[in-house]
Amino acid sequence: MLLFAPFALVGLALFIVLGGELVRLLWNWLLPPLFGFREITFWQALGLLVLTRILFGGFGGRGSSGSRHVQPAFAAAFERGFRRMDDNWDRMTPEERERFRQRMRERFGMDRSE
Repeated sequence: MLLFAPFALVGLALFIVLGGELVRLLWNWLLPPLFGFREITFWQALGLLVLTRILFGGFGGRGSSGSRHVQPAFAAAFERGFRRMDDNWDRMTPEERERFRQRMRERFGMDRSE
C-alpha cells in the first residue's frame, strides 16, 4: 500500500494538469471567436475547474450527502433564471437586443476589435 502513494500523487498531479490544460484549450478555441471573451491562462482555467466543482459538485466524495440536498434547489433556481432570461430575450426587438449586446461588451470588456 505504501508503494501505491507515489503513483497516486503523480496520477493526481497529471489529472489536474491535463484538466486545466483541456479547459484552457477549449475555452480559448470556442469562446473568444463565438462570444468575444478574452483568452485565459492555465491558472484561470484551473480556477474555473475549482469554481465549477464548488458550484455544481459540492465538497466531499461521492458518498457525501451534505451537498446533495442543496444541489437540486440550486439547479432549479438556475433553470428558472435561464428560462426567465430566455423569455425576456424573446420579447426584445432586434434593436433592443443589439443595445443589450453592446452594453455587455462595454461592461465586461468583450470588445471584438482587440
